[in-house]
Amino acid sequence: MQTAARRCFSSTARVFKHVSHIGREPIRIPPNVTLKPTPTALSIDGPLGRTSVPLEPYMKIDFPEENLMAVTVEDAEIKVQRQMWGTTRTHIFNAITGITEGFSVPLYLVGVGYRVALEEDPRGTSDGGNGKRLNMKVGYSHSVFVPIPTHIKAEVPSPTKIVLSCTDKHQLGLFAAKVRSYRTPEPYKGKVRSFKK
Repeated sequence: MQTAARRCFSSTARVFKHVSHIGREPIRIPPNVTLKPTPTALSIDGPLGRTSVPLEPYMKIDFPEENLMAVTVEDAEIKVQRQMWGTTRTHIFNAITGITEGFSVPLYLVGVGYRVALEEDPRGTSDGGNGKRLNMKVGYSHSVFVPIPTHIKAEVPSPTKIVLSCTDKHQLGLFAAKVRSYRTPEPYKGKVRSFKK
């Protein structure tokens, strides 16, 4: 009895060249944003201010169209360049978004007696802050005072809600984590200050 030859099929497409799926995506530039690339950094000017993104020597910035920017590397076969390709593209995209729209993070205080108030800092701007601080009561016998940095804008629309805004997504996340660290999540009684979007 003659058996038919088996043919193996694969649903996975063959990749002949290493590419970054995030890095290869072009970035659309808003009309109110100006980009000035240099060999070491990319300067970005927008309606909310100015920022810059550092560039590695092997990163290349191209403008294939008028309002379109592409990020490439010299050799995508090198692992370090391939990793930094997508990372740099994400940093540039976040910088453009922050300069045009900004980022915001709401924090909710959940717990019996938990509340917060925004007040003037008696120390002023001597410690590098913007002259205001958060006065939080989060279950301790004393109030917790958190000075607000100059690059962060804080609002307290209600006694249990804080809204932090900034043009730098990384710096915003660091300060939000600092505020949250004064009362870490407590899984049993439900007293937790949490991020909600």
